Amino acid sequence: MTDYTEKAPNEGNLRRGWTTGACATAATKAALNALVTSHFPDPVSIVLPKGQEPSFVLDCETLAEDYAEAGIIKDAGDDPDVTHGALILSRVCFGPEGAGVRFFAGEGVGMVTRPGLPVAVGEPAINPVPRQLMREVVQTLAAEHGFAPDVDITISVRNGEKLAKHTWNPRLGIVGGLSILGTTGIVVPFSCSAWIHSIQRGIDVARAEGQGHVAGCTGSTSEKTVRSLFDLPDYAMIDMGDFVGGMLKYLRRNPVARVTIGGGFAKLTKLAQGHMDLHSGRSQVDFDWLADRIASLGGDVELVAQARQANTALAVLQLCDAVGISIVPLVASEAQRAAFGILGPCTIALDIVVIARDGTLLGQSEILTYDQLEPAP
Repeated sequence: MTDYTEKAPNEGNLRRGWTTGACATAATKAALNALVTSHFPDPVSIVLPKGQEPSFVLDCETLAEDYAEAGIIKDAGDDPDVTHGALILSRVCFGPEGAGVRFFAGEGVGMVTRPGLPVAVGEPAINPVPRQLMREVVQTLAAEHGFAPDVDITISVRNGEKLAKHTWNPRLGIVGGLSILGTTGIVVPFSCSAWIHSIQRGIDVARAEGQGHVAGCTGSTSEKTVRSLFDLPDYAMIDMGDFVGGMLKYLRRNPVARVTIGGGFAKLTKLAQGHMDLHSGRSQVDFDWLADRIASLGGDVELVAQARQANTALAVLQLCDAVGISIVPLVASEAQRAAFGILGPCTIALDIVVIARDGTLLGQSEILTYDQLEPAP
């Protein structure tokens, strides 16, 4: 727990929380202080990258002859974070003279096995900002107490290996547990930043592996179908969820040879209509748009009127299927055009795969580059 309950702008009553990196830093400070003074500060405060100074209550502490360990329960605030309630432990001891600060993965913290991540292969999955925060703790306490800043830090997460199965870590090549993450130290509820961060790391790993074809899918059903079509490896599958815009913007700066976007008819209809966040709470299907497209495909007046009054995109699709009008290819083509509107002029080849709720393939666009797009009607 923490004693800091700041709320973010526009979050209403949602409470902010703390990253695993912030918790690890606070635990490290408490443990190192105990190693040199025999006293665990509780609560223990740290300084975050933007100057905030939260305090953390210790959950457990151990002081031995040659090491000290402290643990903090991660409080993610009101964010649905898989690591909320996890015990983050830091064990510190003095290392070899001149070695500086060294980081080790304890139980429940993963090891990096694939290139493309911010941490090198063979290193514990402790990201750069948490490492820097912990180094600063060591430097500050070393200056205060007159010891050499040669400290070994081992971070553990209770049940971390089990929790990691619910994250992207296995796909990213992080084995054995969780990552210690955070750039600001603060978890903003429902900010989606963690998801977009995972999308970006997935693209980085695919690029580092030399994978020229990646696929961003809206969910597990669409991912299964896309994988069956292209036989792509795990690390080529980008769980973009609703954040197609976030994925495309990152690909614009970090391109690959080919991108496939897979999803259901309703979500890809929203993409075709220009929405880059496909969440139902942040974008809606425009039924007038669908009705106009049906009219352009030869739909009669009654069908067009029914489409305008429909409650769901699926209902429109069923209306079209009943009279033999192929709306899926048009939606796929328009979704492709909208995606290129984000990518801009580039050499990326892009295709769209439209999938039914039961995983049935409904249709695919052509594989096109930006230069091959037909002029907009």
